[in-house]
Amino acid sequence: MFPTCTLLSNIVSQPFKRAQLGLFHGKTKQYGNSVPFSKHKTRRSWLPNVHNKRFFSDTLENFVRVKVSTKALKTIKKHGGIDHYVLKTKPELLGHEGMRIRIMVREKQAEKAANGEVSPANSSASTIVPPPSPSTSPSEASASLS
Repeated sequence: MFPTCTLLSNIVSQPFKRAQLGLFHGKTKQYGNSVPFSKHKTRRSWLPNVHNKRFFSDTLENFVRVKVSTKALKTIKKHGGIDHYVLKTKPELLGHEGMRIRIMVREKQAEKAANGEVSPANSSASTIVPPPSPSTSPSEASASLS
């Protein structure tokens, strides 16, 4: 259930340690200067916009609570859920927490495949209607769908 040390050692070490505890999608702490009207520069840092979120995993059939940056949140919505996000994203962008969730999802998928069950993520792909062929006109395509 928990990732092995050899698997986690493949992940590039992250300079921003807090990013290991959540899904930050490559966002790190940034440094720069605050420059007011008087031009007196003051060194400061900017932290990523992070929220605690709870996602429902279709594969795990349970909620997963994790810290998420807004960039990762948008990407999760784009991919269609936490399961697809952790499976499609590069390990460098996932970090330790993302790799832990990825391993849990893959193990559960392998377990379901061994039992002969169809996961909800795979069953939705079979219900997609293919686009009409280019040789048919739009009126013929709409008639064939109904």
